[in-house]
Amino acid sequence: QLNMAKKKEAFLKEFKEGPLQFKPTYKFDLDSEVYDTSEKKRKPAWTDRILWKVKNSSEAASQEGEFHEEENLISVTLNDYVSHMSYGISDHKPVTGTFKLEMKPLVSDPLVVLHAEGEWSADHDVLIRYSAVPEFPSSAWDWIGLFQVAFRHVKDYVTYAWVVDDEIASSRDSKQVYMSASEIPRKGGEFLLCYYSNNLQSIVGISEPFQV
Repeated sequence: QLNMAKKKEAFLKEFKEGPLQFKPTYKFDLDSEVYDTSEKKRKPAWTDRILWKVKNSSEAASQEGEFHEEENLISVTLNDYVSHMSYGISDHKPVTGTFKLEMKPLVSDPLVVLHAEGEWSADHDVLIRYSAVPEFPSSAWDWIGLFQVAFRHVKDYVTYAWVVDDEIASSRDSKQVYMSASEIPRKGGEFLLCYYSNNLQSIVGISEPFQV
């Protein structure tokens, strides 16, 4: 039914699905791997499905009649598409998909350039110097976070400084912010700095790795 709908319904045509290499996920007797033994005896079906579609900027432009040849900014690869037969609290078996998402940068140069100044340790307050491109939409809610090099999410910061409240020096070309020594990890390691933009809701600058 789904494959027929994908051929007929325009909004479904661009959606992709991985190969169905698992047993039908519906309908089971509760707490079992036995298909429906009730009076209705429903036929097993692949009812639970995962479809995906990537809307790239070139596609959005083409919908407005301004198609430009360019590489896709986002690519998605399906790594895993499975059902979980051990779950028995429903007459469906849950289905999960694991995807690899790759995003190409929208800009070739960072909006903010960051540097960790001097020697960083937990024995004294430390300094950060940064500069932003002229058109950067800064906000009083922007912050600079200290991250371990292997961080995976913007919330993985060790500590952070507000770019306005913790500013100690400013010039036409750059600004200086401090972080308190009490917030610097004593065990040390390799870290980097990230500038988070509240207006853009993303990290817009990352420093080179450095030792604490």
